[in-house]
Amino acid sequence: MAVDYVYRLEQPHRRGMLARVCATIAEAGGLIGDVVTVKVGRDRSIRDVSIEVRDHGAAKTVAGSLGLLEGVRVISFYDRSMAAHEGGKLAVSARRSMRTLQDMRDVYTPGVARVCSAIAEQPSLANRYTMIGRTIAIATNGTRVLGLGNIGAVASMPVMEGKAMFYDQMAGISAMPILIDTEDPDQFVETVLRIAPTFGAIHLEDIRVPDCFEIEARLIEALDIPVMHDDVHGTGVAALAAALVACDVVGLAIGAATVGQVGLGAAGFGIASMMVAAGAKTVLASDPDPNSHPRAIAAGMQIAPFDEVMARSDVVVLTTGVPGLVRPEQVKPGSVVMALTNPEPEITPSDAEAAGAAFGADGTMVNNVLGFPGIFRGALSVGARQISTPMKLAAARAIAGLTEASELVPDALDPAVHATVAEAVAVAACEAGLDRPQRVPAGL
Repeated sequence: MAVDYVYRLEQPHRRGMLARVCATIAEAGGLIGDVVTVKVGRDRSIRDVSIEVRDHGAAKTVAGSLGLLEGVRVISFYDRSMAAHEGGKLAVSARRSMRTLQDMRDVYTPGVARVCSAIAEQPSLANRYTMIGRTIAIATNGTRVLGLGNIGAVASMPVMEGKAMFYDQMAGISAMPILIDTEDPDQFVETVLRIAPTFGAIHLEDIRVPDCFEIEARLIEALDIPVMHDDVHGTGVAALAAALVACDVVGLAIGAATVGQVGLGAAGFGIASMMVAAGAKTVLASDPDPNSHPRAIAAGMQIAPFDEVMARSDVVVLTTGVPGLVRPEQVKPGSVVMALTNPEPEITPSDAEAAGAAFGADGTMVNNVLGFPGIFRGALSVGARQISTPMKLAAARAIAGLTEASELVPDALDPAVHATVAEAVAVAACEAGLDRPQRVPAGL
């Protein structure tokens, strides 16, 4: 797995020196990212250079090569991701200040009693007068984390914190990671049901198949707030948006396309389901696990062997976790190939296009962060009872409509993207009669 390191380098401040440093990094197998000038003196300069390397051993190799350059001193180097997580990435902070006795009377006793009484008489007021309506639980048991597998709830916390950061910075809503230390679906559901009154919505994350499907279905049935497993639906929304853009580039309407889905885990099933919902002519699905087939058939897919899926599909999406699975001769000429396994795809975009694909994409281009912040904000903003298929389709089309020429998806770090998605989702919820104006939280 590639890692990013920051190297603090002191070097002579003269023409051509930085070019020599960059050339040495490249020769040692590093890929340069950010370059930040820390200090420039009369004779010497200090810069922090971020470098992507193959692994931790390669990081030491790069440091050694730089240290051999005449006049260059490696002051320090460290793992950038590990440093970014020190102390955690989240904190709970107050939205109101408390500096005076009057502030205390307003936000605590005696004033708080009137608010509590009002909510007791009319529970929906909690969305207006507390954090509930603008706060999401990110619930996980860590049984299927990224490409790491079952690493447990506590080890999954950095991922959950990252999700919460996107909610805060991209959608302006709070999200709290909830680590549930059980692999039993019954216990997981019971735990979420007991804490659900604290939140306006439930975001499920990194739960293994098939437990994730059962857990989500049971929570949707039991709760009157939005519940969504992001690995299934957020990924499906982002992949559908990318597919819509790719099809447009090659002049192919999704309604006339045969779509192939290889891999029917949480993400694969979600993607294929969105393709069915978007009106694809035929959705073929392939997975060596026969237990996944009944669910796929019930969702409107046709089960087919891998070779047949590759040969027949105008658009093929792969989420198998098997790098290099697709051989060039298996690529259908003129097809769209989206190989989404990270960090190494089933076939690289360049190899797919060299083999005759009209368009190739990998997992670095398609990320569910494009979907979930706006989807949940849109749902909360109208007090939606659930997140429906039309709401997800609206999100995918909004994302596709924001994509600039030559790009597959828009910039996930642009708050305007998430605001547009939220608006589209809110409109779809209202059109379906899923909105509840009395449950709309203040400020959304």
